[in-house]
Amino acid sequence: MDVNAIIVSQYLAALEMLKESVIRCPDPLWDSPEDKAKFWHVAYHALFYTHLYLQPTGADFTPWVKHREHYNVMGGRLPYPPHTEVDTSEAYDKASILEYLAFCQEEVRARVPQTDLSAPSGFDWLPMNKLELQIYSMRHLQQHAGELMERLGSRAGIDVPWVGMKPA
Repeated sequence: MDVNAIIVSQYLAALEMLKESVIRCPDPLWDSPEDKAKFWHVAYHALFYTHLYLQPTGADFTPWVKHREHYNVMGGRLPYPPHTEVDTSEAYDKASILEYLAFCQEEVRARVPQTDLSAPSGFDWLPMNKLELQIYSMRHLQQHAGELMERLGSRAGIDVPWVGMKPA
């Protein structure tokens, strides 16, 4: 059993569901003023942390070339001191989010097969091994993909199909 290949497949399946949510999102929902957490922002947040947790350590992380400072933060405030407000008012467009998603798909394909799943997570705030980190990260990604799928379904009558697996 190749556990790394299984992890790649499940990451890619979750990313595919997020991708379909982004593609199917109608313009009025993308940056709706009635949403505290904008559709694009939830998608970006999910991708940022997927990208981050694929790295060997936090120190090895290089943000995506189009990253804007603190755009990974949800809730409007830094979750760590000095807890200042963050400005995420400039929306990413769909093309940019889809570009980042494709980048994350490539990161999954390149990094996961080489990951020692018994090694420490590489992130001091997550005291677990790499196997648990990958499961943790996929749960986070799928939670936000599900959140966006629910938003599409309840507010626009748009369904996003389930993807069970997606081999590399």
